[in-house]
Amino acid sequence: LRQDELHAVFVCVGGGGLLAGICAYIKRVRPDVKVIGVNYDDSDAMTRAIMNQDNRMLPRVGSFADGAAVRHVGNETYRLCNALVDDMVLVSTDEVCAAIKDIFDETRSILEPAGALAVAGCKKFLAANDGIRDGVFVTVLSGANMTFDRLGFVAQ
Repeated sequence: LRQDELHAVFVCVGGGGLLAGICAYIKRVRPDVKVIGVNYDDSDAMTRAIMNQDNRMLPRVGSFADGAAVRHVGNETYRLCNALVDDMVLVSTDEVCAAIKDIFDETRSILEPAGALAVAGCKKFLAANDGIRDGVFVTVLSGANMTFDRLGFVAQ
């Protein structure tokens, strides 16, 4: 965060603990930096809670990004994220698979779907906001719990 130029940090979201902690720190030391949470589109408890200003339990969640598949976010993480997060992005299975492939091509590392949410969200956000492509962006990558079955699905 000592870098002079930093526009936004993208963080994957399940229950919101990672997002809340990162957001609280960044907003304390660099309030000008945007913090953007990324939810998988069928496990979007935090996005719904923030949009609706109501933290309700989802009836079900998908299992593809199981590391971020949370039906109900915690009350404290919801409170912090609702107060501090600048934006939320929802990503699809195809967008997550493309992000996993991009990460592998660039780093030769294989992330699990939940771990690649931030890259998928960053790509989607930048595609929708052409005017900020020259900015400096950080994606928080987490999780390498990938099975060969799931990897086969991603490769297809």
